[in-house]
Amino acid sequence: MTKRRIIVAITGAAGSVYGVRLLEELREHDKIETHLIVSRAGFLNVATELRMPRTALEELADVVHDNRDIGATIASGSFRTNGMLVAPCTMKTLAAISIGLADNLVSRAADVVLKERRRLVLMVRETPLNLAHLKNMTAVTEMGGIIFPPVPSFYARLDNLDDMVNQSVGRMLDLFDVDSSLVKRWQGVKET
Repeated sequence: MTKRRIIVAITGAAGSVYGVRLLEELREHDKIETHLIVSRAGFLNVATELRMPRTALEELADVVHDNRDIGATIASGSFRTNGMLVAPCTMKTLAAISIGLADNLVSRAADVVLKERRRLVLMVRETPLNLAHLKNMTAVTEMGGIIFPPVPSFYARLDNLDDMVNQSVGRMLDLFDVDSSLVKRWQGVKET
């Protein structure tokens, strides 16, 4: 594998800006090949929240897969990737991943990533959480996945929503050892 391959999935939870920003940042790295999957509701959210047409979204990725294509390359463990980011991740997608329900390409690719012991990061978007959500998060964590809700880094004293999105995206990329200038790093505190 000459390039690192990272799968990015965008599902129908609010916060499609996270998935788009991930793709934009990964495009800056010529040694990374992105594979994009977007659910039907994910496309609706990108259009609604960002006023971004489907073609503009798809142009951000190196390879685009149809969510119904269970025969796609990324549906097999023999197709090597470095892992997968689901941003944002609906509770429905989380539930499907937590029980191994590979009924579409997003959940099948996540299942493959987990079975191959590769990195899976889910940016879950829901509040408040009920017991089913929490149990599904626990199940995915026990399988080796990482639950990554987009929690603002107040210590970084970020100025606006874009800075908050960038901070979360940069921290997600840290989990894949992808260098990014998006993160305002903790510098410690001196007592006065």
